[in-house]
Amino acid sequence: MASGANGTGTLTAAKAVPVDREREKVEILNRYRGLLRSIRGTRTNEETRRIRKAFNLAVEAHKDQRRKTGEPYIYHPIAVARICAEEIGLGATSVACALLHDTVEDTDLTLDDVRDLFGPIEANIIDGLTKISGLQFATDSIQAENFRKVLLTLAQDVRVILIKLADRLHNMRTLESMARDKQLKIASETLFLYAPLAHRLGLYSIKSELEDLALKFKEPAIYEDISQRLKKTEAVRKRFISRFTVPIRESLEREGFAFEVKGRPKSVHSIYNKMLKKNVSFEEVYDVFAIRIIIDSRPENEKADCWKVYSIVTDFYQPNPDRLRDWISLPKANGYESLHTTVMSPGGRWVEVQIRTRRMDEIAEMGLAAHYRYKDDQDLSNALDNWLNRVREVLEDPSTNAIDFVNDFKLNLFSDEIVVFTPRGEMRNLPSGATALDFAFDIHSDIGRQCIGAKVNHKLVPLSHKLRSGDQIEIITSRKQQPKEDWLTYVATAKARHKIKQALREQKKKLSVVGRDVVMRKLREWGAKADEHNIQALVDHFHSTSTTDLFYRIARGRHDLDQLVAPPVKNGRLALPRPRRRKDERSLEEVVAEIRGQDSGSLVIGDDLQKLEYKLSPCCNPIPGDDVFGFITVTDGIKIHRVNCPNAVQLMSNFAYRIVKARWKGKDSVEFLAGIRFTGIDDVGLVNKITSIISQQHNVNMRSISFESNDGIFDGKVMAFVQDTDHLNSLMEKLRRVPGVNLVERVDQ
Repeated sequence: MASGANGTGTLTAAKAVPVDREREKVEILNRYRGLLRSIRGTRTNEETRRIRKAFNLAVEAHKDQRRKTGEPYIYHPIAVARICAEEIGLGATSVACALLHDTVEDTDLTLDDVRDLFGPIEANIIDGLTKISGLQFATDSIQAENFRKVLLTLAQDVRVILIKLADRLHNMRTLESMARDKQLKIASETLFLYAPLAHRLGLYSIKSELEDLALKFKEPAIYEDISQRLKKTEAVRKRFISRFTVPIRESLEREGFAFEVKGRPKSVHSIYNKMLKKNVSFEEVYDVFAIRIIIDSRPENEKADCWKVYSIVTDFYQPNPDRLRDWISLPKANGYESLHTTVMSPGGRWVEVQIRTRRMDEIAEMGLAAHYRYKDDQDLSNALDNWLNRVREVLEDPSTNAIDFVNDFKLNLFSDEIVVFTPRGEMRNLPSGATALDFAFDIHSDIGRQCIGAKVNHKLVPLSHKLRSGDQIEIITSRKQQPKEDWLTYVATAKARHKIKQALREQKKKLSVVGRDVVMRKLREWGAKADEHNIQALVDHFHSTSTTDLFYRIARGRHDLDQLVAPPVKNGRLALPRPRRRKDERSLEEVVAEIRGQDSGSLVIGDDLQKLEYKLSPCCNPIPGDDVFGFITVTDGIKIHRVNCPNAVQLMSNFAYRIVKARWKGKDSVEFLAGIRFTGIDDVGLVNKITSIISQQHNVNMRSISFESNDGIFDGKVMAFVQDTDHLNSLMEKLRRVPGVNLVERVDQ
């Protein structure tokens, strides 16, 4: 992916600063030699020659360009090529394409030049890697169109996606030089699409690093805090792992295994996610690390050897039966194989142990590229091939809205899966949360369209019934059945969603023809011309989104033309009253006045940081002091969101061009609504202490307060008016000091 291509803006004209060209030439050659050393396996003289040719071409093409860091631009393609070779395990063709990936977009080199110099395969890959530039799309999001192009190349050559991920990883590693708003946009895109994509392709180490880097730029304070805590506990962790593995190592050696034991800490992002999901502190996240046992085993003995190691581990430590994951018997759809168990250590601590062979470990770390090196084993390659085929089915019809297209594709990036069976015992992989209707579409599109019910384990269930691993499903169909709009709420797979939307569009087209005939007859009956002007007048009058939408709604009886009794017609034109456009021009001052009845401080927006009209978004309730951004809506002006708003990742990924800078200007006496949640051990007078701190010590007005107590544990929530984040943090700190309170956090609602 071109660095400029994804909005990283790392490309810039040569700077007027003294540059030691000779030293740079030496450094470029050193980096190139390092790249050659990183390429795995043997390579022919012809392959080496083509890589050298691509390198020379890239050096010449980028010679006058520099990155934002001031470095020669060629450092970036070399780094991307090295990630492809070293961290993904790709071969000579991919390395050459990675070296050239920005040339067509950012230099005078054309796609035809690449085709003439290297051939059609390299040209197709470079084309897929070249971002859409200089084109206008009839879509809500140019970035979504860019994603769409990336994903469409999956149908041709999966190496495009792998090089794209390598490019994104290097851009994330060098993101410090970018402006804050660019950092947020790129980090959000990474979390929204690229990290899930890396996960789905089995690139776990790249996925973890992308997520960690995204968190580092989106929530720097949180990232730094967790990183420091991991560093502080590193020595203790190493001592624990060493003691824990001593009896296992001795037993494995007695059994004659060749093995390696690793202690791997969880990524910062996964620890943060666990803290959020389970509402726990860092200290309470029990599986901060996992122990991995990698054994050398012959292909025919792999399964038996892994279970033998499991038996050895559980001889010493008690396993948790609910935490056993057997991905050796049933590998994940991306080819991942491993045996996971969680056991109790002598100190009363749960420890995750992963057991796998050397081959399984390479596939887990290197993903797709390693997977295809073992393609002679058809069972291993089928899982990933099946997923790629499912993706291609979704990509068959690129005529859908770009945002829907990308969101549908994301449904194929599920990490959790279930295994279900047809009546004949054929196994099918589906995402966790899939329904009977998803299963019907997975079998065949026509079976999905005609599905009226299902039998799960011989019992009749509705279409919306959620399936569980091990279920056996029989689909009941009828030729009279047609997909309905509410089906979209039942399904969890991209294929089902895509096929339902396709069928609904076809139905809508047929009905809109009927509606059009009704409109034309009415216009003639009123003595009006059957032209675009009059049809648009009806579209405006009924608040329809388009002429097709108007015709469809009339055919369905949602709009009644008979309610327009003899509308006025002048010279063949309808003179319908123009509908009132809702103009809400309230500024922030008026929004706050509605809540508090007083004037507000101000917020400045845009690159030149002007004071503009806007609203506070109710999804995250920003207050002065919060890190915020503005989002230009279609009908509601500018809305202000917190950077860590639940919707921020999707807005910044899909609608980057509608994001504007925003920051608070000054601090006034105005108060904003914020929510605080706290939990702890119930005690007499606790509620009184908390309300006393809020209302008396901090002079905070409360809009609502609620408490629940269950078996000696209380859970409370207060919606209160605060002046800014400092005021809120000070209040929360006081509440944390109350004896019995063990968790205080901000909530949005």
